Amino acid sequence: MTIRLYYFPTPNGRKVSIALEEMGLPYELVVVNIFDGEVLSDNYLRICPNGRIPALTDDLPGGECVELFESGAILQYLGRKTGMFYPQDEARRTQVDAWLMWQMAGLGPMSGQVTWFRRAASTPGRDPAETSLAIHRYIREVKRLYTVLDRQLEGRDFICGEYSIADMASWPWVVQHGDYADLEGYPNVIRWRDAMAARPGVRRGVAVGTEWLAENANKLPVP
Repeated sequence: MTIRLYYFPTPNGRKVSIALEEMGLPYELVVVNIFDGEVLSDNYLRICPNGRIPALTDDLPGGECVELFESGAILQYLGRKTGMFYPQDEARRTQVDAWLMWQMAGLGPMSGQVTWFRRAASTPGRDPAETSLAIHRYIREVKRLYTVLDRQLEGRDFICGEYSIADMASWPWVVQHGDYADLEGYPNVIRWRDAMAARPGVRRGVAVGTEWLAENANKLPVP
């Protein structure tokens, strides 16, 4: 059996690299350069029709191959495959699913909008008032989501009590974007963020692709 992770070191990519490292699954890494059109190549679109990263393939016994896109679906698949970090009983599993969807629908997209408009604000020809209004709007929403997360983490070590794919999904976004929406005032989020960062599997997952980044730094756009 061979797992291939089609990847670029972004929060969505790191969700899956963290999961693979935490679950101890061997995999082949395929870096997909999101800046040079590789996500729109015919070969990649056959695996990921949406033209985004990450994607994953898993060669199964008998010649069948699982092909997956969307990071949340990939995390659920890996959780089912290994029986790890994804509860087996319905009541607990649905809680993990709910928080996974919360990240996919809220925390990730809203944080990503903050990033986009902060970069757009420095683009010549952009209306400063327009970008300032957008940044304010999305930072306010990210802070609301941090409030939701902080409340959920009160009295819990992890989002659903036990460590799960819901934590793996949310943590990369909080780590990357916490400087945009200050984490001061969210003590439970800070505690959880730091506890996650201390996990060896998380550290290994975050390190995936850093060698490629270092080798190609001069070919990538300045953030």
